[in-house]
Amino acid sequence: MAVFPSLLPEVELPVSHITPFVFRHVEELADKPALIDGPTGRTLTYGQLYGAILKTAGGLRARGFGKGDCMAIMAPNIPEYAIAFHAVAAVGGVVTTINPTYTAEEVEYQLNDAGAKYLLTIPLFIDVATEAASAAGVDEVFVFGEAEGATPFTALFDADPITEFAEVDPHEDVVVLPYSSGTTGLPKGVMLTHHNLTSNLAQAKHVLDIDADEMIIAVLPFFHIYGMQILMNGVLYSGATAVTMPRFDLEQFLSLLQEHRISKAYLVPPIILAL
Repeated sequence: MAVFPSLLPEVELPVSHITPFVFRHVEELADKPALIDGPTGRTLTYGQLYGAILKTAGGLRARGFGKGDCMAIMAPNIPEYAIAFHAVAAVGGVVTTINPTYTAEEVEYQLNDAGAKYLLTIPLFIDVATEAASAAGVDEVFVFGEAEGATPFTALFDADPITEFAEVDPHEDVVVLPYSSGTTGLPKGVMLTHHNLTSNLAQAKHVLDIDADEMIIAVLPFFHIYGMQILMNGVLYSGATAVTMPRFDLEQFLSLLQEHRISKAYLVPPIILAL
């Protein structure tokens, strides 16, 4: 039997917790912008981002949230998304990512199916979030910013930061639970382990070829695996900078490409057609 090797370099699959793997260069990149909110210019450096992750993880742990517990994130692409995602991962929890355009019934279904303990959203979606959370028996609703009926996300900063990550079995412990679109029935949760995510980043490294000095436009949603792994974790793993967009708007998209001198744009066919 013939063996046909790839023309690309061999891929070594690491065995690691996802968060320290993604932030492998955080000390040398501490003052460099990691995430920039496109519409406002609000910026998180690598040092600020990593520090906020450790603080938020401490807040979650102080509330008794830990290994195997699930937090649902229903939010558009904003810099703080990465804080929440990796804070949950840091304490051994599971993130289930929810499409912000879902109805309350659709959100309730995913919350129940994933066994979510907390739900995190933004003020714009608070009515849908609180209705779904109440129906699903979620313990607490958090919000980026402020909204009636929800705890400000910044309340999690009150505790001491964690000093070590939760012990996980990278091959077995689920860290993210994104859901399928439900084309052939109800949406189904895809159980992805730490090893799934780190392996995917290692596989994609030579194909994506993102240099640390590059600016990447992050318009594809973080709640989908493409946006999550390439535009959030992939950019941070590469030490580059991501400019986030909460939703696609052609004029704003073009403006951000020009303003930030974007070097690479990972897109999908509808955006290509719009261009």
